[in-house]
This record gives sequence, C-alpha cells and structure tokens, in this order.
Amino acid sequence: MKNILKNIDKPLLIVTLLLITIGLINIFSAGNITAFMKYGASPYRYFIKQAVFIGASLIVALIILPFHSKSYSFFSTIGIMVVAGALVFVRLFGDISNNARSWLNFERFSIQPSEFAKIIAIIWLAGYYESHKDKLDRYLTALYPIAICVCLAILIFIQPDLGTTIIFSLIVAFMFFLSPVSKEIKGKIFFMVSCLLVISAIAITSGVSILNERQLKRMNFSDPCSVENFYGDGNQLCNSYIAINHGGFRGTGLGKSTQKYLYLPEAHTDFIFPIIVEENGMIAAILLMTLYFALIGRVIKIAKDCYNSRGYLICMGVAVYILLHISVNLGGVMGLIPMTGVPLPFMSYGGSFAMCLILALTFVQRINYENITYREKKEESSKKSNRLAKKYK
Repeated sequence: MKNILKNIDKPLLIVTLLLITIGLINIFSAGNITAFMKYGASPYRYFIKQAVFIGASLIVALIILPFHSKSYSFFSTIGIMVVAGALVFVRLFGDISNNARSWLNFERFSIQPSEFAKIIAIIWLAGYYESHKDKLDRYLTALYPIAICVCLAILIFIQPDLGTTIIFSLIVAFMFFLSPVSKEIKGKIFFMVSCLLVISAIAITSGVSILNERQLKRMNFSDPCSVENFYGDGNQLCNSYIAINHGGFRGTGLGKSTQKYLYLPEAHTDFIFPIIVEENGMIAAILLMTLYFALIGRVIKIAKDCYNSRGYLICMGVAVYILLHISVNLGGVMGLIPMTGVPLPFMSYGGSFAMCLILALTFVQRINYENITYREKKEESSKKSNRLAKKYK
C-alpha cells in the first residue's frame, strides 16, 4: 500500500483535493439559508452530510486502491446486476423527489442508484471489451453489453430522469466507439443511431413526444425572464441570470449572495454555479474551469500512458463522465440547453454523486500506478537483456 501511495499521480490528487475543498465551502455558503429557513435545520446541515459522504468515500477509496484493475471485471459484473435490481426496486418503491422516483431513502441518508450506474457501466464495459477483444468482430459479442446498458437507460428514463439518461447513454456510446470493436459494426451502429435521432427530432417537432409534461416545459428555456415565463417555468433560470449578473467580475463576497434566500430553491445542488459566481465573481468561475480542465487533462494523459485497452477505456470513460456533467450543468444554468437537474462535479450537494466521483478517480489512480509498475518492469527487463547481451558478446 505504501508503494501505491508513493506512485499515485500527485497533480491529479492535488486538483481533486482542491475541488473537494472548494465544493464543501460553497455547499455550506449556498445551502445554509435553505437548511435554516426552509427546513428549520442547522445551517451546517448540507455541509456536514456532504463531508460525511466524502469521508466515507475516501475510506472506500483506500480499501479498493490495492486491488488490481483485472479484478474490476468480476466486481463490476456483480455491480451491474445490483444496479439493475436497485433501479427496478426504486421504480416500484422509491421515494419521489422533484417529480421523479429516483431515490432510496434510509434513516439518515439517501442513495441514487442511477448515479452508480454510470461509473459501474464504465468499469464493466472496459473489462468486457478487454476480455473479449479477440471476438469483437462478432455482432452478438460486440453488442451484448450495449443491449444491457440500453435496458439500464430505459429504467433510468422511466423514473423519469432525462438528464441522467442522456449522460449515461452518451458515456456508453463513447465507450463503444473507443473500444476495439470492428469498424464495420461501429459504422452500422452509428448509422442506425443517427437515423433514430433524426426520426426522434422529426417526431418531437411534429408534436409527438415520449417526454412527460414537466420535461416538455423544460424544453422551452428561451426568454425565461419574460412576464409569461418568470412566474412559471422560467423562474429558476431567470434568477440564475440575476445571480451571475449580480456577481460581476469580483463578486459580492463569500456568503453574501441574495439569490440563495430561496429565490433559487436548488441553490446548493443544480444551481450552485450561479451562487459561486454571485459571491466570488467571474474570477472564481475562471479558476474553477481551470481546475476542471486540469483534472480532465490529467486523466486523459494517464489514459494515453496505458498499456492495455482496459485501463485506457476506464480513464477515457471517467474523463467524459466528468466533462458531460460539467457541460450539461453549466449549459442548463446559463440557458444554453434545457435544464435537466444534473449536478456540477464536486460543487453540487449530493452524496451519491460525490462518492461516484471519488471512486472514479480512485480507479484512475490505480491504473496510473499499474502504468508506472509496467514501465519499471519493462525498463528493468530491458536493462537485464542488455547486461546479458554484453556478457555473452
């Protein structure tokens, strides 16, 4: 274990710890008013809950770090079955929050199975395609895991949770097209998916839709500050604009947001970015984006150093997982795309998401260690061969 900790990627660890720290500070700042005024709880409610989840996640990370990535295939296969069962259970018996049945509530905490589906799918797909790399010119072998993931996506969609469904589906698609599957199969699947998207777009524009009423209203995200929209579905987005505009370049000061006084009811979750900008200004937004790009860039670098497709796919899957969450969340709170309730990595309150992020980066750190060990063994073998060559020359 000591050797593993010595060889973890230090820049990735530092950026991760910085994001966790910044996130905890802003969760306290954005959520203390909601906790006290809306629920009559301690202002530290969300901060403490998030810190507990992060602490538990770090302990779990230390437990799984010594396991070789080869063992991920076995555990992820079990994980896929558990997640599928949990998604069925939550659909039947889960608690409703924000008009979606997505949560399993226990006495002191809640779990969102769909969050774990993303990271488990990344690990499972990477292991599957690595172990079946010699048979990926066969349709059944290549498409079997995609069929399983489609079933999971349907279970997430009917909760209904459109944002998570989109991100989960894009992750699976990304993993598929990066995998060693034959180009012929990839080409045909790309054509089929493109046709399906075109048909869906035509159906939606024609008034035919499988989305529910709430999801359809979210599609109308233009001009949220108009008289017609402000007192309805545009209220949150318009208040998001007000918060960002109020912050300006330097911000009003940490803890001095006005929009967190229940004008933005999800200030500590989906809409935490506008509160960060309002209190800390665009300077904080630029710093945050810099840290995000540094994190993703480091994960991609580790991916490029991988000596097998399993490690490469896991790292790239984690990179796209984080990037999609950033893009969808910021796109929603800035009115560029419909709001989908997707959290912002490390900043938004949410124990399930925080745990998944930490575990995902733990897998990347383990792969980085294996890359270093592989290179060291290769160099040692090369030196040994050179010594033998000189000896018998």
